[in-house]
Amino acid sequence: MLRHARVVADEEVLSGGSVSHVVRVGNTVRRPAGPWTSSVHALLRHLESVNYAFAPRVLGVDEVGREVLTFLSGTPMMRPWPEGLRELDVLDQVGQALRLLADSVASFMPPHDAHWQAPTPGRTGSVRHGDVGPWNTIFDDARLAGFIDWDFAEPAPRLWDLAQAAWYFVPLRPEALGWRAAGFAEAPDLAVRLARLCDAFGERAEVVLDELMDVQQLELQRTQSLGGRGLQPWKLFLDRGDIDELQQEIDWLRDHRGRLVSHRYGTYRSL
Repeated sequence: MLRHARVVADEEVLSGGSVSHVVRVGNTVRRPAGPWTSSVHALLRHLESVNYAFAPRVLGVDEVGREVLTFLSGTPMMRPWPEGLRELDVLDQVGQALRLLADSVASFMPPHDAHWQAPTPGRTGSVRHGDVGPWNTIFDDARLAGFIDWDFAEPAPRLWDLAQAAWYFVPLRPEALGWRAAGFAEAPDLAVRLARLCDAFGERAEVVLDELMDVQQLELQRTQSLGGRGLQPWKLFLDRGDIDELQQEIDWLRDHRGRLVSHRYGTYRSL
């Protein structure tokens, strides 16, 4: 059952998101709730029960129906990334945290009446965060504090969070959308960056890239179908032209795949 928290007048609007209105009240975050919120809270409470450190804790809902979560101290990794967040160590931290997440959700039993915002029919095996990107990743200086905005959590293959992280953290995108927008002065070695992320998780890059191709196709299909039906936030994505951008990224990954798997790996290093 969702617990109720008192509404406090002193609210600070948190920037960075394009989908929902999020505010900070003291050491809490208040976000609009939806039909999926109870299922997401069940997931977050499970992560708390197994001591997963990189997710906010659920405090309930407030008097106006917003979910209430603990505030993760730090700042989201918005572009252009600060110099310290362009280092390879960031990929180590993200890969290790996602490995711990994949292990932590293995024992999660969703509610029998679970409702997810946009579940993928037939693609299960695990549960994912669903929107792993720098914008949803909080760093305190150069140390990973955690992942926020779990509204797109859903049953999905085990590697889909890692694949999405490779897409946006390496980043595996065309130059203008990728390393230039991230703040690099010159092109980084994307094969090395991909290797560091995959090594930290303990998976081969070629396997992750196969999963990423599936994730990209899913995002394209969702934007077309759900956006075409007027459902948010996919209608927003459709209206702003994400279809063309997604197709460019799919084509870029197909063209660069061979060069991205040319790096050898070390061994998995746990946190």
